[in-house]
Amino acid sequence: MRYYVKKIVSLIMVLFLIMLLTFLAFQVIPGDGAVSRLGVDAEPEEIEALREALGLNKSLPERFFRFLGGAVRGDFGMSYQYSRPVSELLAARLPATVGLAAVSILMICIISVPLGLLCARREGGFADRAVTLLTQTLMAVPAFFLGMIITFLFGVVLKWFSPGGYIPPGESFGKYLHYMIFPAAAISIPKIAMTVKFLKTSVLRERKLDYVRTARSKGNTERAVLWRHVLRNALIPVITFMGMVIADVLAGSIVIEQVFNLPGVGRLLVVAIGNRDYPVVEAIVVYIAAIVLTVNFIVDILYQRVDPRVRIK
Repeated sequence: MRYYVKKIVSLIMVLFLIMLLTFLAFQVIPGDGAVSRLGVDAEPEEIEALREALGLNKSLPERFFRFLGGAVRGDFGMSYQYSRPVSELLAARLPATVGLAAVSILMICIISVPLGLLCARREGGFADRAVTLLTQTLMAVPAFFLGMIITFLFGVVLKWFSPGGYIPPGESFGKYLHYMIFPAAAISIPKIAMTVKFLKTSVLRERKLDYVRTARSKGNTERAVLWRHVLRNALIPVITFMGMVIADVLAGSIVIEQVFNLPGVGRLLVVAIGNRDYPVVEAIVVYIAAIVLTVNFIVDILYQRVDPRVRIK
């Protein structure tokens, strides 16, 4: 229990530090939120009144603790560009980003684990050489380039989906999932290639250890040795890698959302940076930090569960 408490306290402290650094970073960047919202042609009286309404004329510590208190409640203020609460903007964009992440992670898990095990069992065989060649190639292809190829091939040529279109899950969940498969493929294909290589290497390393020979000597089949003994230990380093992959996907694939015109958090971030909409940018940075820290915390917990040899200190 002490281990979990320490991890939670550490998570909170790191998140607090990130929020502090994020807030301070946007205080030194040139620009004025009131001017960004009203425009450079606004009267000085109007700008000053808006600055007071937004709390921009208060001292730096007062503004930070106001920002911190609002963030704890999920209130990041008003967007300069949209004149709407930032929390509403994020809530409207999260379904696209979370849905894209969920489909991508599902594709990575379903495809990479069987392929990695196949390559490990058939090391040096035709299947292993073919998959290795394919994964080596796909690892070198950027996700945005894959997105462009998928859009051209499946959208323009085969017309399996409408490029630039988007169907909200509330309108038609089936069509929403159908559309999400294509951007998810652009994200997951390079990560599947990396996961297959990582898992294969881990399995091959475990199969050379003494406990595997002991398991074979007791009459276990090769399949039983692989699934009951090798896989559990081989997954330990893979879990850490998958944690990084999941955090990366959940944090928002900015380029892919731009390529497929998805109304997600990543695209909102690009627009907010271009328009100096600092409350939106601050909220998204905190969201990304919270996602990464939470996923790392879950990975640490899973690490303990998968391998009992790892002792909690």
